Amino acid sequence: MKYLLLTFSLLLTHLLSGPGDKPENSRFTKITLDDDLNEPMELAIADDGMVYYIERVGYVNSFDPKTTTKRRITKLDIRATGEDGLLGLALDPNFLQNHWLYLYYGDMVMQGDSYTNVLSRFELTETGLTNRVDMLRVPLLHEGVSHSAGSLAFDTQANLFLSTGDNTNPFESDGYSPSDDRPGRIRFDALKSAGNTNDLRGKILRIHPEDDGSYTIPEGNLFKPGQEKTRPEIYVMGNRNPFQIAVDQRNGYLYWGEVGPDAGEDGPTRGPRGHDEINQARQAGYFGWPLFVGDNKPYYKYDFEAKKSGELFDPQHPVNFSRNNTGLKDLPPAQKAFICYPYAESPEFPELGKGGRNAMAGPVYYYDDYQASPGKFPKYFDEKLFIYDWMRGVVTTVTMDKNHNYQSMERFLPDQEFNHPVDMAFDRQGELYVLEYGTYWRAKNTDAKLVRIEYNEGNRAPVAKISADKTVGAAPLKVRFSAQGSFDYDKADSLRYEWSFTANGIQAKGISPAFTFTKPGNYKARVRVTDSNGKSAENTLTIRVGNEPPVVTVDWGGNRSFYFGNNPVDYKVIVADHEDKVIPPERIKTWFHYLPEGEDVAGLMATGEMTFKGKTLMEQSDCRACHGLDAASVGPSYRAIAQRYDDDAVDKLAAKIIKGGAGVWTQEHAMSAHPQLIREDAAEMVRYILSLDKPSPQMPSRGSITTDRTPGNYVLMARYTDSGGLLGQELMRLRPAKFPASQADSYHKGISKRSNADGGFTMCYNEDKAWIKFNQVDLTGLKKVAADVFTPKLVGTLEFRIDSPTGKVVAQVPVKGDGVEVTSASLLPQSGAHDVYVVFDETAGGINIWKRLDLRTLEFTK
Repeated sequence: MKYLLLTFSLLLTHLLSGPGDKPENSRFTKITLDDDLNEPMELAIADDGMVYYIERVGYVNSFDPKTTTKRRITKLDIRATGEDGLLGLALDPNFLQNHWLYLYYGDMVMQGDSYTNVLSRFELTETGLTNRVDMLRVPLLHEGVSHSAGSLAFDTQANLFLSTGDNTNPFESDGYSPSDDRPGRIRFDALKSAGNTNDLRGKILRIHPEDDGSYTIPEGNLFKPGQEKTRPEIYVMGNRNPFQIAVDQRNGYLYWGEVGPDAGEDGPTRGPRGHDEINQARQAGYFGWPLFVGDNKPYYKYDFEAKKSGELFDPQHPVNFSRNNTGLKDLPPAQKAFICYPYAESPEFPELGKGGRNAMAGPVYYYDDYQASPGKFPKYFDEKLFIYDWMRGVVTTVTMDKNHNYQSMERFLPDQEFNHPVDMAFDRQGELYVLEYGTYWRAKNTDAKLVRIEYNEGNRAPVAKISADKTVGAAPLKVRFSAQGSFDYDKADSLRYEWSFTANGIQAKGISPAFTFTKPGNYKARVRVTDSNGKSAENTLTIRVGNEPPVVTVDWGGNRSFYFGNNPVDYKVIVADHEDKVIPPERIKTWFHYLPEGEDVAGLMATGEMTFKGKTLMEQSDCRACHGLDAASVGPSYRAIAQRYDDDAVDKLAAKIIKGGAGVWTQEHAMSAHPQLIREDAAEMVRYILSLDKPSPQMPSRGSITTDRTPGNYVLMARYTDSGGLLGQELMRLRPAKFPASQADSYHKGISKRSNADGGFTMCYNEDKAWIKFNQVDLTGLKKVAADVFTPKLVGTLEFRIDSPTGKVVAQVPVKGDGVEVTSASLLPQSGAHDVYVVFDETAGGINIWKRLDLRTLEFTK
């Protein structure tokens, strides 16, 4: 009864809310259903809610949302080489009665002298798949070719659509039109396939499956049965790689994402830069490739032998001139893309951002077509098209007018991570299922998963957080836990907390319980947070009992925050471990890093690992989709690149990152262009990659160090791994005694950080008593501090306080309001590390954002 009332309440709310009421992002919940998949490709959902999904290596799976159980139905014996494999899946419109499903995959058996991809129908039984019927074959070139596509979708007339790629190597066309029809160059000519009316490749086919396993041709395909030099299965032609397709289940319009060519810039004599496309086909047609791209931007006819360009192709009268063409010479007029975008930001569609591209098209959501259910998407998304980009990891909704023309778009759940989404579909409950391919291309990714996104109109479940004062140690181990930080989006809800540590039952309540683990072992501590309406969420934390982590300290003979000149400093690494009574010297690892200005010191201090600016830039880009650290993916591993090149190659490789290119490591795959990157950022990325083959030399655990380079930072890192495998470490950062004030770890709301013409930053005091803070500064032996300030009006004092903004004053630097000045003051003797607050105490001038104090640098002296 409670559930029925809730459902009725939700239905009433949906009916009363208009499509203009944009739902809060917090009302959507992403739930992982299955993970550790091996290149998931496509999913399909039956009317009974069962989800079917495939993996490229040949696995066919099902997931039952009612029982939350996965079934591995079978592993097909297929050819999964290059871009082929198990690519497409669709369920028959009468699937619940006939149990037929359709798969598109690489056949192991050659047909004559060529491989084929085959469309087959199977019957699903309790023991697997049976009664295979091969319906259609697509012959392939299979030497250094690309683009297989392979998506399947039915329309409401029981017509089956199949997408096929152009089966062409694009990497010797400089990222422009691959139309090289010279003898022996057929694999570099997309006119043989995508532009060929008598070929099934580079197309979206439409057929009507019959009960006996044959198929007929629906009315309205591009060519009629029997028409000379044509294939009647063709619905759309002129495709490069239509990787993912979808059909509007009300009007039958076909949508697909077209993965475009690689040129990062327009070529004055070759044609337009590469664009990805989202296309809409209301009827059969030719969509331009390889003569046009995007909104019918034409390429030049190019003589690959003479390397000269001729005339631009005409979208109203396209002609297939290729010697490899077996179809009609005169092609239908080219159709423009519905949406198109390059690597750089698109002027027409800026919402799509910039970066690598891999366009895909999902479903059109119709609110009234789905059953009333608690997780149903709201009416705001009614009649919106869902599109997504595999490379950028974003999902976007497209709003269309009453005639289904493009109107606007916006990001869907912009704060939610989508890890290379590869397919999506709504179930009958109006909940969205998404397949995420995972981090690396052409790899088995542990983070490849099937997820469901639910909407919650009513009371939302809380968000559970868990932490502990220690997560490892010897038995008995007393641990104080905390659920502090847990919250509920529904502010009126109160929360209660239930804990289990070593058993399934409740062992504690409250927000901060303590528990003592008496026996060695690994324990999964769990907190359940429940709101006042009964909604709950859980979180876990692993506690390892049985070994105390080692304690590592560095006995340092100098100041532990600053370095002064090139004077040598003695040091010694000291290790204490509860279990290891004798410390083997060879297990003590010591490094002394010099990090030039611009390198990520904070990353090293936080993680204990060298974190270059270039690494951060790469993680924010699309690099991981094609490269692994140690293993080759589409491109070589980073370590292999570092082994091949030296530091003299920075400029060359940075230019290649920006412009793209191919041929050094493989002829089959090109590096995408990244014109959105500035040259210095690309160079930082290269410097990080090259550093992987140049490990920092280890230091002895005791000795003397000289700081002989500046500016920049030094970091001393000492580590010890005990016999139980636990790591202890100490990190000590030394910065120059004169440093920018903008290096502050935090600052007051009355401070603004303003960029300078020289690329640095100034800290601007806009309020009286505003402050900047430096964490744990060693004041031992420091006698004086100087400040470089600017203010035309203000008079007061820069107070150096320790441990809080109102703490003890250890120095007072005068501010006289004379414009630019460097003033100094003595420091009261202090020992040890303290948080240092630099507070401005104004005595005259009336501080505000127009009359402020600019603090540029600070300098400590001994």
